[in-house]
Parts: sequence; structure tokens; C-alpha cells
Amino acid sequence: MSSQDRPVSTFKSKIKSSLPYTLAVAVIGFVALWIRTRPYDSVFLSNGFVRFGGNDPWYHMRTLNVLIENYPQRMFFNPMTNYPYGSYIHFGPLFDQMIAITTLILGMGNPSPELVNGVGAYFPAVLGAITVIPVYYIGKSLGSRKTGILAAILIAFAPGQFLSRSVIGFTDHHVAETLFSTFFMMYFMLAVISAKKKGLRFEHVINKELNTLKEPLICSVMAGVMYSAYQLAWPGASLFLFVILVYILFQYILNNFRNESSDYLGITGIVTFLISAILILPFVHPEMGFSMYYYSWFHVVTPLGTVVGFMTLSFIEREREKRKIQAYYYPLIIFGIIILGLLLAKIVVPPLYSLVIGAPEAIFGIKTGGASTIGEASSIFYYGGVFTLSRAFDNFTATGFLASVLGMLLLAVNLVRKPKPEEVLVLVWSLLMLLAIYGQNRFAYYYSVNVAVLSAFVGGLLLEKVKWSQLNEKFKSNVKSLADIPGFLKFVKIEQVIAVLIIVVVLILPVYGSAMEMTKGTGGPNGPWIEATTWLQSYTPDLGMDYNAIYEAPEAGELFDYPDTAYGIMSWWDYGHWIETIGHRIPNANPFQAGIGGRRGSIDEENKPGSSTFFTAQSEEEATAVLEAVDPDPDKAGARYIISDVEMATGKFYAMTAWTLDSEGYYQSYWTGSGYQSLPSTRYFNSMESRLHILDGNGLKQYRLVHETWAYQTQEVGYKQVYNYLFGGSIPEADTGYVKIFEYVKGAKITGTVSPNETVNINTTILTGQGRTFDYSQSTTSDSEGRYEFTVPYSTEGPISGETQFDTAPAGAYVVSYGNTTTEVRVSEEAVLKGEEVKVKV
Repeated sequence: MSSQDRPVSTFKSKIKSSLPYTLAVAVIGFVALWIRTRPYDSVFLSNGFVRFGGNDPWYHMRTLNVLIENYPQRMFFNPMTNYPYGSYIHFGPLFDQMIAITTLILGMGNPSPELVNGVGAYFPAVLGAITVIPVYYIGKSLGSRKTGILAAILIAFAPGQFLSRSVIGFTDHHVAETLFSTFFMMYFMLAVISAKKKGLRFEHVINKELNTLKEPLICSVMAGVMYSAYQLAWPGASLFLFVILVYILFQYILNNFRNESSDYLGITGIVTFLISAILILPFVHPEMGFSMYYYSWFHVVTPLGTVVGFMTLSFIEREREKRKIQAYYYPLIIFGIIILGLLLAKIVVPPLYSLVIGAPEAIFGIKTGGASTIGEASSIFYYGGVFTLSRAFDNFTATGFLASVLGMLLLAVNLVRKPKPEEVLVLVWSLLMLLAIYGQNRFAYYYSVNVAVLSAFVGGLLLEKVKWSQLNEKFKSNVKSLADIPGFLKFVKIEQVIAVLIIVVVLILPVYGSAMEMTKGTGGPNGPWIEATTWLQSYTPDLGMDYNAIYEAPEAGELFDYPDTAYGIMSWWDYGHWIETIGHRIPNANPFQAGIGGRRGSIDEENKPGSSTFFTAQSEEEATAVLEAVDPDPDKAGARYIISDVEMATGKFYAMTAWTLDSEGYYQSYWTGSGYQSLPSTRYFNSMESRLHILDGNGLKQYRLVHETWAYQTQEVGYKQVYNYLFGGSIPEADTGYVKIFEYVKGAKITGTVSPNETVNINTTILTGQGRTFDYSQSTTSDSEGRYEFTVPYSTEGPISGETQFDTAPAGAYVVSYGNTTTEVRVSEEAVLKGEEVKVKV
């Protein structure tokens, strides 16, 4: 064979040997896609509605539709949320752009809403399935091809946060984060391995030795591209930059103590992050300064700073070797430079210094106060303040989590031998991701990759112990057709069979079972919320704004100029994106924790106006003061409508109090005959949330129920029983509308004259759109001249054009009574909306 034919023959040999594994990865990917699309019926409902999961996927569909309608312009400021301020969009552009380009191509430039929703729903499942590819190569690089295959299988079935965020309908950027961060780690690992293997030195760069440089540089460039893609999927991608910084510090120090050159690290790192800094530059918004949450100079400075870090570490290493300085001085010099760098940053660029110092606490620290009630931001190891492994086991399975810990221990043991750079990288990466889920359980979608790789590493070591590689060679040499398999079985040893069974039973079956259980259905708004927000869009006044237009952000220090017809919707922050995307209305609070109000630091702080302070207000007057304070304009209220659901009145009520840092006294221990129970107290029933949802707004002067959905069997009945039994109430003990929409109005002023200091009552029966009735009543005492006044929120004459088309109203007139006298009073909608006086005729 000629020398010219030899590379071709080698290439064909590699292709032939890799083909079975490539096909295996492809099959695993399709299985992963099948698992993620199992809950199809939970997303594509029979009435044609597409129910996306969770909260943020709805916001992505909102920004996606704006992008498609205005392509290629993208919305950066959104006035359709966080009324009356609006919000800058911190979501990365890449995820939306990928879906937009796909739909524009499939729709030939004019995709239908059905196509947009369909592609949007399937996209996370596809990205989740693709993740098996980088996981395979990381596993292969850490161990062998069988390790890679096992890692791919485990990530395909991985339950918990990774599966829930890559299932059909969960159209959120988190799956893109996992995909691109894993691709980044894969290419960076391959670059380091290749550079180390080739003995890459800076002299190779100076002498332009392309044969030596080609493979490491290609991998480094791809690592830079993938880190940029990761940054454009999530502005907080510096989390993995931190992983690399910790790794290189450790690896450089380790190499110096072992008298090994670290040039291979320097070259790969410099190329990787120089590429990243260049690619992210066009997406920077200079007006954002050094914000970590929006695309700012922070996202350019940090990779450039990392480039400088690689250069500095390599320079100091070479100088140490040149001057023959003892190795233990190297880490001392490095840490000294880091401290000086931080001090310099504090003086020259204080915002950057604050970000760098505060970032570890923001990611790895356990949240307190209201932030601790955010499900995804709570620690995976603490529940109710008590340490537990149950949530870790739920996310990764017990055996998967324990196998990952075992894998890290084995990698740590290798450090005292002759550690490979890829092993050190995986160990540092895994430890920091473990620390990340200690701070926020949402990062379990990252750690799932580590669990898959580490578990596969342990499984691969087990197979090596039973000489699986030898069995594999015998298979290749003895099996040429299916007829040869019976003869091959004589080579199989009992310990090899047991090893495979252990891997299947301990590692694969648990994750498969959990995955199948998790994909029986999806989350997202339930039927009542879909109905309520759809009603909101159809039966409330138009905002006078172009819903899908791109609006300019206000100048610094100024508010967005809303039209007089615009208004806010007060609800708990969980529901903000549903209100915006399904209801086409502007929520005051949203899942970005904007508009919540309350306190952040201590009980001594001012209780800022927002949803938490509104719903926990202890009187109508206090709640109205909060509502009016939400909008800095003294002539406008912060919201026109209030939406409550039964969860806000029961299970989620504690979260509202937690954001105010004043959660005591809403529930108290009462003796019930069978022991003490924590039950809602007077303070709870005085709260605006209870007044609205549990008591239907009875007696409120400026808040009226305009719509309710159907009821579910919930805790509402129990709360009403407590109210009747302990506090002398007489309300029907029945479940009512799961979601209730109230309107804030000026209220009509019903006035009249009776004897001085006489008790006057007013009441009517309210009939809801669900056919339910409840009593509305007030009571007052006339003044010394016999005058009295009631402010009432309900119109007896029905809705008027251009205003709320309510389906809940009095079944008849108001009845004013005093002594033995009763008088019927009818109130127009105009009087309610304008606060007009209605005189009672005697």
C-alpha cells in the first residue's frame, strides 16, 4: 500500500469501527425524543389549544411571536408586563431565533399560528434528545466508547429537572442551556485532551506547525462557539466560565507540582475565550453597564479577562521554570495576583467587582425570605429548613445520585496517582454543579449530565474489572453472522453477566421507570386558568396598544408612556405570563419576581407596594392604598382587575407573607378536640386575599366579582368551616370558582336620610356566571343629621359598551333597610365607574 493510500485506509477503518456506536447514539437519541413527546395529549388539547408547561415557556412564546411578526427585529423592552414600568427582556436571543428560523423556513416565510405553536412545543424535546451526543463524547473521553454509550442511555432517560424542562411543551431556554453548556464542555475537553496528547507548546504557534495545531485549535474554536451559544441562551453562562477558571487554577498548579508544561491549557483557553468574546460583542447593550442579567459589557469583559488569566498563568509558569523557582511558590503568586486584581477592580470598575464578589452567593447560596418560596430557587437538599436527600433522589434516582458521588470519589482518588486533565475537569465541573444544586435545585438540569457521565464512569470501571474489552474483541473476531452467536456465548463469563445485570438494574431501570412516570402528563395552566385568561382577553376593555409591536425603552430615570386606556392586572407573580400571553393584558407582577413588592432585607425596611403587600393588606383601605401606590401617577391606580385563585387563598398564601418578611400570626394553633391544629386566624381572614376569594368580596366598597370559573374540590371548604366555627361566620361551606376575577371601581355613592344615629343596612344577591349566588351586604350608622352613605361596586343595570362585559351581577335591586322600612335602589354602570351619587328616594 502506498503512503498516499494509507490515510484513506485509516479513515475508512475509523469509520467502520465507529459506525456501530454512531448508530447506537442515534437510536438512543430517537428513544430520548420518544420519551419526551409521550405527553402529547397534555399539550395539544382536543379544543385546539396548545398548553405549554410552566410559566416561562409562555413568555418565550410571547417573545417568539413578536420576533416572527417583526423579523429580524427582536423585542428588548416589553411594556406588556410589570405595569406600569414594563421590563427589559433578559432572556437570551438564541433560543427564540432557532425556533423562529425553523418556523419561517417550514412556513415559507409566513408561518401559521398552528405551525409556530407546534414547532415551539416540539423544540425542547428535540434539543433534549440531541443532548445525548455531547454526553456520549464526554463519557467516551472519560472512559471508553462503552462508557459513552452508557452515559448517553442515562441522559436519555434522566428524570427530574432535565426531563421536565426538555419535555414537549416546556418551551424554555433551560434545555438549550444544558445542550450548549454540555457541548462547550465536550469541545473544551476534547481540545485539552488533543493538545495534551500532541504536547502543544507556544513554540508550535509561533512556528505555525499546523499539523500539530489543527485538531486542538478546531476543538478550541468550537468550544468558543458553543460557549457563545450558551451565553446567548442564558446571560448567566458565566457559571461555566467559573467552572473553567476553578479547573485551570487547579490544573496549572497540579502541572507545576508535577513539572509538566501547561502550554496546552494556555493555548486552548486563549483561543476558546477570545472567540467567545468576539462572537458575543454584537449582542451587547452598552446601556446595561456591567449587568450579569442582561447582555452587557460583563459578557465581553469576563471572557477577555479569562484570556488574560490564561496568558498570566502560562507566563508565570514559564518564568518560574526559567528562574528555577520552587513549585510551591507558584500558587502563592497566583493567589496574590488574584487578590490584587480584585482590589484593582474594586477601585477602577466597582460594578464589575460587585458582580464578581456577589455572583457565587447568588448562585450557590441558600435563599431566604420571599426568594426561598420560589420553587426552583430553593436548595435541593433542604425542605422546610430540614436537610434531606429526598429531592436529590427524586431528580436523579437514589442509585444515580449515589453513583455520581462514588464517581467523584474515584476521580478524586486518581488525583494522587497520575490524573488525566479530562478527569480533573469532570471532577471540578461535577463538584461545582453539586454546589450549584445546593443553592438552587433548578440547576439539577445541569447536574443530570454529571450524574449520567459519573454513573457511566462507574459502570465502565465495573465492566473493565470483568474484562469486558476482551469479550468485545472475541465478539469481533468470532461473530461474522447471527449463526456465530451461539458459539460465541462460551466466551461469556458469569461475572460479566452479573456486571451487566448490576448496571441495568441499578443504573438504567430506575431512571427509565422515573422517566416513564414523569412523562404521563405535563404542567401549565389548568382548565380554569385557561378559561379565565381567555375571558379576560374577550370581555375586558382593549388596552389601546399594539400587542405584538416592538416598543422603545424609556430614557433612563423615566417611565414608559402608557396610553390612558392601559391598565394593570393584579395577581400573584406565578400567573403573570399567563395573563400576558393568553389574556393579552398587562400583569403587575410576573415570574421574574417583578412587581411583588414587600421587603428584601429586614422587617425594618419599607413594605413596598406590589402583589404581596396588596393581598396581605389587612383592610380594603390598606389594599387600595397599595393599589394606588403601585402607579407613581397619582391620578391612576396600579391595577384595574385583580385575579385570585384558590391556591393563592390556601397553599400559596404563605409565600405572599414571606415576601413581606412578616409571616407571623396568619395561622395559629387551635384545640380541635383531637389535638392542636394550625388553622387560619383572624389576621388571615382580614387579609385582602381572604376577603376576595374566601368571602367573595362581600362588603367591599370598590371591588366587585366580574367573573368566576367552575369549581374544583379544594381546601376552600376547610377554610370556610374554620371561618364559620371559630369566627361566627355563616357563609356556605362549598367550593366556589377556582379562579375569580375582580374589578376595582370608584363605586356608586348611595346616599339617603333617616333618623340620626340609626343603623342602616344594604344588601343584594349576586348571581355569578356559574349560576352560583351569594349575599352582598354592608351596614352603617347615620350621622347626627341622619345622613348615611354606602359605596357599592355592583351595577344592577348590566354592562355598557366599551367597558367590562361582566357575567356576575346583582340578581335584582339593592335593598336599603332601617327599622321596618325597606327601599329598593337600582344603580347604573356609569354611576359605579364614575363614582356618581345615587340618592335613595323615601
